[in-house]
Amino acid sequence: MIPASGSYQLANARVHRSLTPGLAAPFDADGFALAELLVADGKIASIVAQAKSKAPADAIDLAGRIVLPCFVDCHTHIDKGHIWPRKPNPDGTFMGALNATGADRAARWSAEDVARRMDFSLRSAYAHGTKALRTHLDSVPPQEEISWPVFETMREKWRGRIDLQAACLLGIEGVRDKAWFERLAKRVAAAKGVLGVVTYMVPDLEELLDQVFAQAIEHGLDLDFHADETDDVAAISLKKIAEASLWNSFEGNILVGHCCSLARQPDLEVLDTLDKVAKARLAVVSLPMCNLYLQDRRNNGTTPRWRGVTLLHEMKARGIKVAVASDNTRDPFYAYGDLDMLEVYRMATRILHFDHPVGDWPRAVAATPAEVMRLDGAGTLAAGGSADFIVFKGRNWTELLSRPESDRIVVREGRAIERQLPDYAELDELMVG
Repeated sequence: MIPASGSYQLANARVHRSLTPGLAAPFDADGFALAELLVADGKIASIVAQAKSKAPADAIDLAGRIVLPCFVDCHTHIDKGHIWPRKPNPDGTFMGALNATGADRAARWSAEDVARRMDFSLRSAYAHGTKALRTHLDSVPPQEEISWPVFETMREKWRGRIDLQAACLLGIEGVRDKAWFERLAKRVAAAKGVLGVVTYMVPDLEELLDQVFAQAIEHGLDLDFHADETDDVAAISLKKIAEASLWNSFEGNILVGHCCSLARQPDLEVLDTLDKVAKARLAVVSLPMCNLYLQDRRNNGTTPRWRGVTLLHEMKARGIKVAVASDNTRDPFYAYGDLDMLEVYRMATRILHFDHPVGDWPRAVAATPAEVMRLDGAGTLAAGGSADFIVFKGRNWTELLSRPESDRIVVREGRAIERQLPDYAELDELMVG
């Protein structure tokens, strides 16, 4: 349907209000309207409301199929991806994941191993329609000297297909070695990366957070935290991050992932935390698939009782930027997944109730993470923007979210790409020995 080159017009494309800024159209209750898109020279030359139901003779008639901008996946771990066959999680717990990953990293994460698994992951994400992706990189010694150069090479290799960002990942206790952490911050800055740590309730958390913010300010870095990935109601590091941002007068972007324990805390504690998060202008990303997998796993013959996700509705009501993302892929933290953001949105809709009404929740996989990642023009459909979009078979939400949409058409710079998913067999030799 989509020409290999030249200009063309799409008629009767069903677009969503939240992802088409400035479009004047009669949107329906689910936020959809029919539109005409003119594509020329790899860009959207114009996007206007469909004037007539009958498509012009020279247009490609989509007959009401949904068109969304390409996805933005703001929290992944492609350095860990696909190690499950050689190092599975023995019991499905968080500690089982942590220990299995640490052992595999120490034994197997050479530059070649990391590069091949990263490239496999990116080919999957690209085929599913992802335009931009942020990955965390395990940066405990000596892995930071291996993975960061691999990432920089991969970013150049994938330039023009997927915009890649990276955030360092280490436990907050690693910040106690001030000289080493300063060297890491310099390494991250040299790679134009993001400074990231995992926070938990250590006695010196506030002091360590001050050091993290100090390095971010000195090197002009945005921040990305893992926080409170637990059901422990005493885990309040999200609030501590917000407080640290305020008292350090931090002006960069801050993204905080997981924040699971917030959903278990008393209302007064929740309200205090959300007020501070909003004031500090933090953004929050929930990882619904991974947290559903890990959180409240009991292994004692009883059923899990909660979903493991954070309070996105309450956050969004306060004007806090919220997103959902893929997180881990076929590693000890999550045995499944394929970096398919449609799957993420489908699961988030079911787990987090992104429906009745849908409102502007589609922004959570496109426009909002693009803003957090400082990607101008990504995650929306607008005149003058790059013609990067996905054409689905579904014509409404129930059709779109009921099937995998494996035959979706991914368009980049106006051209339909070859959507060839890599074969798992390519990684077989990395899984033995």
